[in-house]
Amino acid sequence: MPARMSRRLMVAAMAVSCAVPTAPAWPETGEASWVARSLRGRRMASGAPYDPRALTAAHRTLPLGSKVRVTRVDTGRSVIVTVTDRGPWADGRVIDVSEAAADALGFRGRGTAPVRLSLP
Repeated sequence: MPARMSRRLMVAAMAVSCAVPTAPAWPETGEASWVARSLRGRRMASGAPYDPRALTAAHRTLPLGSKVRVTRVDTGRSVIVTVTDRGPWADGRVIDVSEAAADALGFRGRGTAPVRLSLP
């Protein structure tokens, strides 16, 4: 292979490797919040309507349909949710969970809670 073509391939490979987004470090930790019941029926990124009774969540980078375990750091309570939407968009938040998931984690009254995200 000529040196010129070899150099082009190397440059192309380097450009592609720089363009691929990196996944967050796992397990991911941060603050969780929950999606209000008033958004019931609105279409999520997955195309499905939001159901506050379902165990679903919004995450910025995990593929739609992914399962993720959300564990409250301060109590140890956990729930497995399905990623159906994108978000959260508030600074410092790592996940938005449905009302049902917030109930299961015991933080609906507080609004937010410290969590650790891991693969189930």
